[in-house]
Amino acid sequence: MTPERRDGASRRPTWGRSRVAAALALAMLALVPSVGRAQNAEQRLRQQREELESIRRERSELQSRLQELQGRAHDLADEAQNLHRQAETTARLVRSLDAQLITINADVDSTTVSLQRAEGEVQSRRGTLKRRVVDIYKRGPMYTTEALLSARTFGELVGRYKYLHELALHDRSVVHRVEVLYREIEGQRALLLKLQEELQRNREEKLLEEQRLRSLEGVRTRNLAQVKESQQQIQDRLARIQRDEQRLSQLLASLEETRKRNESRPNAPAPTTSTLKTADFGKLDWPVDGDIIYRFGRVINPNNTAIRWNGIGIRATQGAAVKSIASGEVMVADPIGTYGLTVIVQHGGGDYSVYGSLSRADVRKGDKIGKGQVIGAVGRADPDMDAHLHLEIRPKGRATDPLAWLALRAGSR
Repeated sequence: MTPERRDGASRRPTWGRSRVAAALALAMLALVPSVGRAQNAEQRLRQQREELESIRRERSELQSRLQELQGRAHDLADEAQNLHRQAETTARLVRSLDAQLITINADVDSTTVSLQRAEGEVQSRRGTLKRRVVDIYKRGPMYTTEALLSARTFGELVGRYKYLHELALHDRSVVHRVEVLYREIEGQRALLLKLQEELQRNREEKLLEEQRLRSLEGVRTRNLAQVKESQQQIQDRLARIQRDEQRLSQLLASLEETRKRNESRPNAPAPTTSTLKTADFGKLDWPVDGDIIYRFGRVINPNNTAIRWNGIGIRATQGAAVKSIASGEVMVADPIGTYGLTVIVQHGGGDYSVYGSLSRADVRKGDKIGKGQVIGAVGRADPDMDAHLHLEIRPKGRATDPLAWLALRAGSR
């Protein structure tokens, strides 16, 4: 009997050790995935928030650019393009929030399952501990001592001691596992709470971004309509300018034809020579002081439209005095379409000078004027431009660059 008890006693500790080791291993393996899940969820949330912040920074830069555009004169097409890019960025933000919402929902589901599993296991472990406590209470505090003292041989004593020691280790592992499960449940609940807060914030942000997107799309639609209207207005304005230039050219041709016809009549006075001389190139006084706002010739506008100017625009204070560049006779002192109030002076020999965009004319048709005489004041015929004088110089009725005639000044060439 003794060898059998010794064999039996030697087998119990082996079974106990393997059971305790397996329990500890299961506890560690169960803890690692839950920690990994929490870390992965935190990392995904952090990455998604960084992506959202990056998109928001990009949109903020576009908003700053839009404010710059709105704070100065600009092409409406630039503003429309900016609003289009803002709408695209906001749409990307909404899509990113949608992706984040899907990820958070998946994390919530996964965390909920893990929490339920952990709560189920802790209930089971607590039941095991409860039964062990009841068993230990029923056996009394002297059970261990009695079990050891009742051994009939030293081998049986050692076997019982080892078995009781392994049993205590197993009980301790169960208690440790319960503690681990409680910490895991606490962590899972904290993560679940954070995910639920993130979920609510995500929904609120998405609602705001969707409202912003609808607002941007409305502004963009209105802006595009303004762009189309502005482009049509520009096209109409260019057409009017071209029509008025043709009208002015026809008027000058008619004046020149009348002059030649009058000079060809019998007993007509000898033809007068022009007061505009070739020697005046680069020496004539400016009719008004100011900067050049547009130059002679073909000009490409910011909106890719083109216009040909037969003269130059000289910016000046509205009401500033305009002087004749040479002596001559006033042939016209009337409004001419987009030129506004215009004075045309004939200098003899078929040479003319044209002064447009005037606020008033101080001369009348038929007046003889001298060089440097005030003929009117600067006005603003074009509401899209600053107050300026439109100056043309037309030797023999042909438009030439006025800057070639005027005295050279800094920034004038």
